[in-house]
Amino acid sequence: MEVIYTGIRQSPQMIVQAAAQEDVDVLGLSILSGAHLEILPEVMTLLHGEGMDDVLVVVGGIIPAVDRQRSGSGITRSTGTSTGEIVEFIRESMAEKV
Repeated sequence: MEVIYTGIRQSPQMIVQAAAQEDVDVLGLSILSGAHLEILPEVMTLLHGEGMDDVLVVVGGIIPAVDRQRSGSGITRSTGTSTGEIVEFIRESMAEKV
């Protein structure tokens, strides 16, 4: 796996632009500000607009249990998921695409 770090405080537009330029398979976001309900929908809309519907999006950070349970949030893991579990999830998801 190759990791491209774009830094902190990136706008959804900047995130998607970098993902498109790098032709990513997986987009990982860490959101510690509590702004996941604002940022994630916009990132997903922008990815869709770029035709990047096949990009796997994983999100870490501070996501309250009530938000993880929202219908259609796509959030399936909880705080405390180990790095090994995350890597295995990405590998399994990418194996299904090949």
